[in-house]
Order: sequence, then structure tokens, then C-alpha cells
Amino acid sequence: MPQLSCLTPIGEVTLSAEDDAIVALDWGRGRDQSPTPLLRDAVGQLQDYFDGVRTIFDLPLAPFGSAFQQRVWAALRAIPPGETRSYGDLARLLGSSARAIGQANGANPIPILIPCHRVVAAGGRIGGYSGGDGAPTKRVLLELERRARPNSDGPQADLPLHPAAGTTPP
Repeated sequence: MPQLSCLTPIGEVTLSAEDDAIVALDWGRGRDQSPTPLLRDAVGQLQDYFDGVRTIFDLPLAPFGSAFQQRVWAALRAIPPGETRSYGDLARLLGSSARAIGQANGANPIPILIPCHRVVAAGGRIGGYSGGDGAPTKRVLLELERRARPNSDGPQADLPLHPAAGTTPP
């Protein structure tokens, strides 16, 4: 599986691709570096995001997960940059429990690109975050988006997932 790492203000991250779509973003440096055109584009878009000139990503995504997780991740992509929603808000929207939303959020294989950092606890408390340094990383991402100027690519939710999305790998 091709991977490419890049240094960001929240540490090094590694993007992984499969079948011409991004399937993972992990914290730390990947062992194997394969700079494909897609991965180079993804790194460039991440750099633009951290430079504050991009808030929306235009990349094919194919996160592996259950049908419910796919629904949650689609709802995350519909949250506008610089805004947040609570676990309870998403639970009401999807007819689920806040706990189930939290579990799907924590299982997101493509953080930042699928913006799980935009989900907060009740009353606007920051809540948890499984990436980077946890809650401090989440705060950095939220503040970055609040300060950034939006690009004109349209809402993130309008970008379709790659055809392989929605399936769990064998």
C-alpha cells in the first residue's frame, strides 16, 4: 500500500492510498514512502490546510468501515469548517446514541480529511480525540479552521466517497 509522510504543525502524519483513494491518515512517519501523484496531491492539500488557505479537501476517500460508520463519517464531512457539533447532535440526526457516534468517530481511519475533530462533548466541552496529542491536537485543528479563510470548493459533504467506501476489507 503506497504511503507518504509529511511534517505538520501537529507532528508528522502518514497518508495511505489504495485503489486510487486515500484510506488512512496516521500520526507518525510511515516506514515505506511511495510518492504517488495522489499522495503528493494529498500532502499538498494538507500543507494548504495547515497554512490556512484551505479548509475543504478535494480528494477521493475510501475509509473502510461498517455502514453505520460510513453514515457517521458522511455526517462529519457535512459539518462546516470552523464549526462544531456535539455527539448528541449527531446522534439525533442519525437516530443513534451519542456513545455509538463517539465509537464511530474514534474509529475514523482518515482524521482531518474526515473531520472528527469537529465533534465536541455536551455543552461545548472539547471532549476526547484519539489523534496526535489528544485534546490539545483537537484544539489546534479547531482554532486553525476558525482562523482560516474558506476556499470555494463547496461543502465537504458534496464530495463523494470513492466507490470502494462503505465496505469492510476481507
